[in-house]
Amino acid sequence: MTTFSNAPKLIKGGIVLVDPQTLAPIQNGSVPGGIIALQYNPDSISRTLQAASVGGDGQDRSEAMRLKGPPVETIKLEAEIDATDYLDKNNSLAAQHGIQPQLAALEMLVYPTSRQIDDTRRMAATGTLEILPMQAPLALFIWSKSRIIPVRVMEFSITEEAFDTDLNPIRAKVSLGLRVLNMNDLGFDHRGSDLFSRYHREKEDLAKKARRGEFGNLGIGGIG
Repeated sequence: MTTFSNAPKLIKGGIVLVDPQTLAPIQNGSVPGGIIALQYNPDSISRTLQAASVGGDGQDRSEAMRLKGPPVETIKLEAEIDATDYLDKNNSLAAQHGIQPQLAALEMLVYPTSRQIDDTRRMAATGTLEILPMQAPLALFIWSKSRIIPVRVMEFSITEEAFDTDLNPIRAKVSLGLRVLNMNDLGFDHRGSDLFSRYHREKEDLAKKARRGEFGNLGIGGIG
């Protein structure tokens, strides 16, 4: 088979867990280095934007055109994980566990660490009241250099489709539902809000590059 040395390197999408203060990748549970690169890029990603409007049915008409902040954006994607390539290369980890390590790394996105749970249990046993819930790392969804977005995992499902002789899954589909976190969610002083603001500004820059429409395209000569 002929290979081309100048073939472009395919970048991958993924999720990175970072420290909310420094934005440095951090490990959470079994996530190596806090970085999860998808084995295969999804064929499609669906995004939904819900306007954060002030007005509504029965509201003051003077508020009808006002926006109180960025829209609520949700992202849904389906990722495939397959051990076939690893098994063909006699990978010992894949032979022993199938794709369970990759699935576990993704599942850690919605788990606190076992250490956090143990600490909470010890505090409860001594009569100490926990005021705030356990703090999780900040998750960033990365889909190219222009889309590095703080997110919260809202939906997570796994469909295991094939198994080895030891019943280890060797092929699966993972569905992720992500809620983009903006400054209304994080606060203006949060480092994640800086990333969202950059994402917002990049959208504005791209919108300026869009081809300008004409009234004639709409079948009218003007408005008024």
